[in-house]
Parts: sequence; C-alpha cells; structure tokens
Amino acid sequence: MNAEPFQPLPTEDGSPTLLHPAFGETYSSRYGAWMQANELYLKLTQTHLHPSPRVLEVGFGLGVNFRATLESCLHRGVGLDYLSYEAFPVSREVLNSVELPLSASAQKIWVGVLEDWPAEPHRPLCLEGAWGRLEVRFEDVTQAFFPAEWATAIYLDPFSPKVNPEPWQPHVLKKLFLAASKGARLATYSVAGGFRRALAASGFVVRRVPGIGKKAWTVAERPEA
Repeated sequence: MNAEPFQPLPTEDGSPTLLHPAFGETYSSRYGAWMQANELYLKLTQTHLHPSPRVLEVGFGLGVNFRATLESCLHRGVGLDYLSYEAFPVSREVLNSVELPLSASAQKIWVGVLEDWPAEPHRPLCLEGAWGRLEVRFEDVTQAFFPAEWATAIYLDPFSPKVNPEPWQPHVLKKLFLAASKGARLATYSVAGGFRRALAASGFVVRRVPGIGKKAWTVAERPEA
C-alpha cells in the first residue's frame, strides 16, 4: 500500500478521481471518470448490450469501471462475470473515498466489495451473488495467466505506457488476444502508435474512434474467423 496521500480531483462530469502519488497520473479522465467508464469501456466494448458479459480488466484501480458495468447489468437484469488484475492495489479507505452515482442495489454490492477487500492483498478477492461474480487478482499481468478465449470484453486501463509500460508490452497484448473470445472487443484510452501496432500484430483488428475530451480512443476486436 502507498503511504503517500492520494489527491482527490473532481472531473468535469462531477464524478471524482484521484491522483496517484507515485505515478503522478489520475486514475480516470479529468473530463469525466464516470463518463469514461461508461462511454469508453462499457459502450465501446458493447458490454452494455451483451446478454451475459464476461469482462477481463487490466487495472481495477478505484473500481469505477466495475461499478459502471455492474450498474448496467443490474439495470438490464443480466448476470456479470468480472475478472480484474491489479498490481498496485489501494486500501479499502481509498476505495471508499470515491463515491459514484449508484443505485441502491449496486451500492449494496459495492459495500460488500469494500467489506471483503483484503488489508494485505496476497490472495484474490472473490465475491459472488445473484448478480454475478467479481474476482480481483493482485498480480503482475506480465506474469499472470489469463483464461483462454473467455472474455467477451477487455478493459485495458492501467496507468499510461509512459509511467507504467509493462501492461502495454507486446507479449501481454498477445495474452489478451488469446483470452478474448471470438468477436470480443478491447477498449483503451491510449492511441500510442507503438502500442497500436503491437495490438494489431497480436491479432486484433484495431480502430481509432472519437473520444470525449481528447482526440481519440482505441477499440480493437478479435475476428470471428
């Protein structure tokens, strides 16, 4: 756990984010933390339409993407299977400090996540209910094993390649391709040229799409064939 304080920052849509004391970057877009979770990760991967989404996430962070996805699934009445990897977990207190506009049912599940969040994250967090399942593995993704052809969506949301290059490496992107089911989409905020070329070399079909508050986002798809 980090001893230095996390600096809270409001974003333009009114939802909060934090500035990481070591990386010097915010966890979410300053244009909107809740917006980014919904518009980039949820919608560009088409998870908001999937009848039984299985999400693989790199970078659980403050749990914003999970909460947005959970809210969507509860609203639609579909189950969610969510597997996230986090190499730099924050404390329960830091997670609890980031409040989001959740329904009562989603907030109740989030409280359960906070209650089960390990003080020393040597073991995965696993939480199950009628709503679905969440597993957070506190692992380095360069060494982690991903389930083969499992994910219907991949949220690639670590800190930037500039300060945290490991999750963006070609061999990690290849592992993510192999973890994706056919037709699955990967979404991320980075449009770095070297990263996009490595993503295409791993097998994904890569596109730049218009973003909100920045020039573009990246979406990639594992071909059906």
